[in-house]
Amino acid sequence: MQAEIGIIGGTGLYDPKLLKSIEETTVDTPYGAPSDSIITGELGGRRVAFLPRHGKNHTIRPTDVNARANIFALKKLGVQRILASSTVGSLKEEYKPGDIVFVDQFIDRTTRREQSFYTAAEKRVCHISVAEPMCPEVRQILIAVARDMGIRAHNTGTYVCIEGPRFSTKAESRMYRTWGADIVGMTLVPECVLAREAEICYASIATVTDYDVWKDHPVCVDEIVATMRANIETVKRIIVETVARLPKERGCECGSALKSAFV
Repeated sequence: MQAEIGIIGGTGLYDPKLLKSIEETTVDTPYGAPSDSIITGELGGRRVAFLPRHGKNHTIRPTDVNARANIFALKKLGVQRILASSTVGSLKEEYKPGDIVFVDQFIDRTTRREQSFYTAAEKRVCHISVAEPMCPEVRQILIAVARDMGIRAHNTGTYVCIEGPRFSTKAESRMYRTWGADIVGMTLVPECVLAREAEICYASIATVTDYDVWKDHPVCVDEIVATMRANIETVKRIIVETVARLPKERGCECGSALKSAFV
Protein backbone atom coordinates (compact mmCIF):
# COMPACT_ATOMS: atom_id res chain seq x y z
CA MET A 1 0.00 0.00 0.00
CA GLN A 2 1.46 3.35 -1.03
CA ALA A 3 1.76 6.32 1.32
CA GLU A 4 2.92 9.92 0.95
CA ILE A 5 3.79 10.71 4.57
CA GLY A 6 5.82 8.59 6.98
CA ILE A 7 5.65 8.68 10.76
CA ILE A 8 8.55 7.13 12.62
CA GLY A 9 7.36 6.56 16.16
CA GLY A 10 9.79 6.93 19.00
CA THR A 11 9.53 5.34 22.40
CA GLY A 12 5.90 5.00 23.47
CA LEU A 13 4.25 6.43 20.35
CA TYR A 14 3.32 3.14 18.70
CA ASP A 15 -0.38 3.57 18.09
CA PRO A 16 -1.87 2.43 14.76
CA LYS A 17 -5.23 3.77 15.99
CA LEU A 18 -4.06 7.15 14.73
CA LEU A 19 -4.91 5.84 11.25
CA LYS A 20 -8.11 4.69 9.55
CA SER A 21 -8.47 1.83 7.06
CA ILE A 22 -5.18 0.36 8.19
CA GLU A 23 -3.17 -2.36 6.53
CA GLU A 24 -0.03 -4.06 7.82
CA THR A 25 2.75 -4.29 5.26
CA THR A 26 6.03 -6.20 5.30
CA VAL A 27 8.63 -4.53 3.10
CA ASP A 28 11.78 -6.24 1.85
CA THR A 29 14.89 -4.11 1.43
CA PRO A 30 18.47 -4.69 0.24
CA TYR A 31 19.60 -3.75 3.75
CA GLY A 32 17.64 -6.34 5.69
CA ALA A 33 14.42 -6.05 7.61
CA PRO A 34 13.00 -2.75 8.92
CA SER A 35 12.35 -2.39 12.64
CA ASP A 36 8.88 -3.89 12.24
CA SER A 37 6.05 -4.25 9.79
CA ILE A 38 4.72 -0.93 8.54
CA ILE A 39 1.16 0.17 9.19
CA THR A 40 -0.39 2.15 6.34
CA GLY A 41 -3.68 3.96 6.50
CA GLU A 42 -5.49 7.26 6.23
CA LEU A 43 -4.98 10.29 8.44
CA GLY A 44 -6.95 13.43 7.63
CA GLY A 45 -7.44 12.32 4.06
CA ARG A 46 -3.73 11.64 3.50
CA ARG A 47 -2.06 8.28 3.01
CA VAL A 48 0.33 7.69 5.91
CA ALA A 49 2.81 4.95 6.82
CA PHE A 50 3.69 4.34 10.47
CA LEU A 51 6.88 2.58 11.57
CA PRO A 52 7.87 1.96 15.22
CA ARG A 53 11.60 2.76 15.36
CA HIS A 54 12.44 0.30 18.15
CA GLY A 55 9.83 -2.30 17.15
CA LYS A 56 6.33 -2.64 18.60
CA ASN A 57 7.67 -3.91 21.92
CA HIS A 58 10.74 -1.65 22.12
CA THR A 59 13.18 -4.52 21.68
CA ILE A 60 15.73 -2.84 19.38
CA ARG A 61 18.65 -0.89 20.88
CA PRO A 62 19.43 2.52 19.34
CA THR A 63 22.66 1.16 17.84
CA ASP A 64 20.80 -1.79 16.33
CA VAL A 65 18.01 0.19 14.65
CA ASN A 66 18.34 -0.66 10.96
CA ALA A 67 17.92 2.92 9.77
CA ARG A 68 18.90 2.11 6.19
CA ALA A 69 16.17 -0.52 5.95
CA ASN A 70 13.63 1.75 7.66
CA ILE A 71 14.22 4.70 5.33
CA PHE A 72 14.48 2.50 2.23
CA ALA A 73 11.19 0.77 3.11
CA LEU A 74 9.36 4.08 3.52
CA LYS A 75 10.83 5.34 0.24
CA LYS A 76 9.68 2.13 -1.45
CA LEU A 77 6.14 2.83 -0.24
CA GLY A 78 6.22 6.26 -1.86
CA VAL A 79 6.85 8.35 1.25
CA GLN A 80 8.06 11.90 0.50
CA ARG A 81 7.97 13.37 4.01
CA ILE A 82 8.82 11.92 7.42
CA LEU A 83 7.71 13.17 10.83
CA ALA A 84 9.98 11.53 13.40
CA SER A 85 9.20 11.57 17.11
CA SER A 86 11.71 10.81 19.85
CA THR A 87 12.52 11.43 23.50
CA VAL A 88 15.55 13.45 24.61
CA GLY A 89 17.37 14.72 27.67
CA SER A 90 17.77 18.46 28.24
CA LEU A 91 21.16 20.15 28.45
CA LYS A 92 19.73 23.58 29.32
CA GLU A 93 17.58 24.80 32.18
CA GLU A 94 15.03 26.39 29.86
CA TYR A 95 14.42 23.15 27.94
CA LYS A 96 12.14 21.67 30.56
CA PRO A 97 10.78 18.12 30.88
CA GLY A 98 7.52 17.99 28.97
CA ASP A 99 8.65 20.58 26.39
CA ILE A 100 8.69 19.84 22.66
CA VAL A 101 11.78 20.65 20.60
CA PHE A 102 11.82 21.08 16.83
CA VAL A 103 15.42 20.14 16.16
CA ASP A 104 17.33 22.16 13.57
CA GLN A 105 20.94 20.95 14.08
CA PHE A 106 22.81 17.91 15.35
CA ILE A 107 26.23 16.93 16.66
CA ASP A 108 27.08 13.32 15.91
CA ARG A 109 28.78 11.28 18.64
CA THR A 110 27.85 7.85 17.28
CA THR A 111 30.58 5.42 16.30
CA ARG A 112 29.01 2.18 15.05
CA ARG A 113 26.34 3.15 12.51
CA GLU A 114 26.41 3.10 8.72
CA GLN A 115 25.32 6.56 7.57
CA SER A 116 25.03 6.12 3.81
CA PHE A 117 23.27 3.96 1.25
CA TYR A 118 26.35 4.39 -0.95
CA THR A 119 29.00 2.04 0.39
CA ALA A 120 31.74 0.01 -1.35
CA ALA A 121 29.19 -2.22 -3.06
CA GLU A 122 27.69 0.73 -4.95
CA LYS A 123 31.16 1.96 -5.99
CA ARG A 124 29.99 5.54 -5.51
CA VAL A 125 30.65 7.99 -2.69
CA CYS A 126 27.77 10.24 -1.72
CA HIS A 127 28.79 13.54 -0.12
CA ILE A 128 25.31 14.54 0.99
CA SER A 129 24.84 18.02 2.44
CA VAL A 130 23.30 18.15 5.91
CA ALA A 131 24.24 21.76 6.67
CA GLU A 132 20.52 22.14 7.39
CA PRO A 133 19.57 18.56 8.28
CA MET A 134 15.83 19.13 8.73
CA CYS A 135 13.38 20.02 5.98
CA PRO A 136 12.76 23.76 6.41
CA GLU A 137 9.23 23.59 5.03
CA VAL A 138 8.05 20.83 7.36
CA ARG A 139 9.82 22.40 10.37
CA GLN A 140 8.04 25.71 9.84
CA ILE A 141 4.68 23.95 9.68
CA LEU A 142 5.45 22.11 12.92
CA ILE A 143 6.42 25.37 14.60
CA ALA A 144 3.21 27.05 13.44
CA VAL A 145 1.08 24.12 14.61
CA ALA A 146 2.58 24.17 18.11
CA ARG A 147 2.18 27.95 18.32
CA ASP A 148 -1.45 27.84 17.20
CA MET A 149 -2.23 25.04 19.67
CA GLY A 150 -0.56 26.83 22.57
CA ILE A 151 1.93 24.00 23.08
CA ARG A 152 5.17 24.86 24.89
CA ALA A 153 7.80 24.23 22.24
CA HIS A 154 11.29 25.36 21.25
CA ASN A 155 11.64 26.36 17.60
CA THR A 156 15.31 25.39 17.48
CA GLY A 157 17.47 22.81 19.16
CA THR A 158 20.92 21.33 18.66
CA TYR A 159 20.73 17.59 19.30
CA VAL A 160 23.79 15.63 20.42
CA CYS A 161 23.32 12.07 19.17
CA ILE A 162 25.15 9.52 21.32
CA GLU A 163 25.60 5.81 20.71
CA GLY A 164 23.71 4.54 23.74
CA PRO A 165 22.03 2.56 25.07
CA ARG A 166 23.76 3.80 28.21
CA PHE A 167 23.14 7.32 29.43
CA SER A 168 25.88 9.96 29.65
CA THR A 169 28.41 10.35 32.42
CA LYS A 170 28.34 13.67 34.30
CA ALA A 171 31.54 14.68 32.53
CA GLU A 172 30.05 13.96 29.10
CA SER A 173 26.82 15.77 29.90
CA ARG A 174 28.68 18.84 31.08
CA MET A 175 30.95 18.73 28.02
CA TYR A 176 27.96 18.71 25.67
CA ARG A 177 26.68 21.83 27.42
CA THR A 178 29.95 23.64 26.70
CA TRP A 179 29.48 22.81 23.01
CA GLY A 180 26.25 24.81 22.92
CA ALA A 181 24.05 21.75 22.54
CA ASP A 182 20.46 21.90 23.81
CA ILE A 183 19.37 18.26 24.00
CA VAL A 184 20.84 14.77 23.90
CA GLY A 185 19.40 11.60 22.40
CA MET A 186 20.29 8.34 20.68
CA THR A 187 18.33 8.04 17.42
CA LEU A 188 18.43 11.11 15.18
CA VAL A 189 21.62 10.03 13.38
CA PRO A 190 21.84 8.40 10.89
CA GLU A 191 18.07 8.45 10.40
CA CYS A 192 17.86 12.06 9.22
CA VAL A 193 21.02 11.72 7.09
CA LEU A 194 19.65 8.69 5.27
CA ALA A 195 16.34 10.46 4.70
CA ARG A 196 18.27 13.28 3.00
CA GLU A 197 20.12 10.72 0.82
CA ALA A 198 16.74 9.22 -0.07
CA GLU A 199 15.53 12.73 -0.98
CA ILE A 200 12.78 12.53 1.63
CA CYS A 201 11.82 15.56 3.73
CA TYR A 202 12.51 14.88 7.40
CA ALA A 203 11.64 16.75 10.58
CA SER A 204 12.09 15.80 14.22
CA ILE A 205 9.57 16.18 17.05
CA ALA A 206 11.58 15.66 20.23
CA THR A 207 10.00 15.42 23.68
CA VAL A 208 12.18 16.45 26.62
CA THR A 209 11.86 13.88 29.40
CA ASP A 210 14.68 14.75 31.81
CA TYR A 211 17.70 16.97 32.51
CA ASP A 212 20.23 14.30 31.53
CA VAL A 213 22.80 14.14 34.37
CA TRP A 214 24.50 17.56 34.37
CA LYS A 215 22.28 18.65 37.30
CA ASP A 216 23.68 15.74 39.37
CA HIS A 217 20.39 13.84 39.27
CA PRO A 218 20.94 10.49 37.49
CA VAL A 219 18.64 9.77 34.58
CA CYS A 220 15.90 7.35 35.64
CA VAL A 221 14.01 5.24 33.09
CA ASP A 222 10.85 5.36 35.20
CA GLU A 223 10.86 9.18 35.13
CA ILE A 224 11.48 9.19 31.39
CA VAL A 225 8.59 6.83 30.75
CA ALA A 226 6.24 8.83 32.98
CA THR A 227 7.02 12.12 31.20
CA MET A 228 6.83 10.45 27.81
CA ARG A 229 3.40 8.98 28.51
CA ALA A 230 2.14 12.34 29.76
CA ASN A 231 3.21 13.93 26.46
CA ILE A 232 2.11 11.28 23.97
CA GLU A 233 -1.25 12.90 23.30
CA THR A 234 0.44 16.26 22.68
CA VAL A 235 2.76 14.70 20.10
CA LYS A 236 -0.18 12.98 18.43
CA ARG A 237 -2.06 16.29 18.20
CA ILE A 238 0.95 17.92 16.58
CA ILE A 239 1.28 15.09 14.07
CA VAL A 240 -2.41 15.06 13.15
CA GLU A 241 -2.56 18.83 12.56
CA THR A 242 0.76 18.91 10.72
CA VAL A 243 -0.33 16.17 8.33
CA ALA A 244 -3.48 18.18 7.62
CA ARG A 245 -1.44 21.32 6.84
CA LEU A 246 1.27 19.79 4.67
CA PRO A 247 0.83 21.02 1.08
CA LYS A 248 0.38 18.40 -1.60
CA GLU A 249 3.44 19.60 -3.48
CA ARG A 250 6.80 20.04 -1.77
CA GLY A 251 8.21 23.55 -1.72
CA CYS A 252 11.72 22.66 -0.55
CA GLU A 253 14.90 21.28 -2.11
CA CYS A 254 14.94 17.94 -0.27
CA GLY A 255 13.65 16.16 -3.37
CA SER A 256 16.80 17.06 -5.31
CA ALA A 257 19.38 16.54 -2.55
CA LEU A 258 21.46 14.12 -4.63
CA LYS A 259 21.89 16.55 -7.52
CA SER A 260 25.28 17.79 -6.34
CA ALA A 261 26.26 14.95 -3.98
CA PHE A 262 28.50 12.96 -6.34
CA VAL A 263 31.91 13.75 -7.80
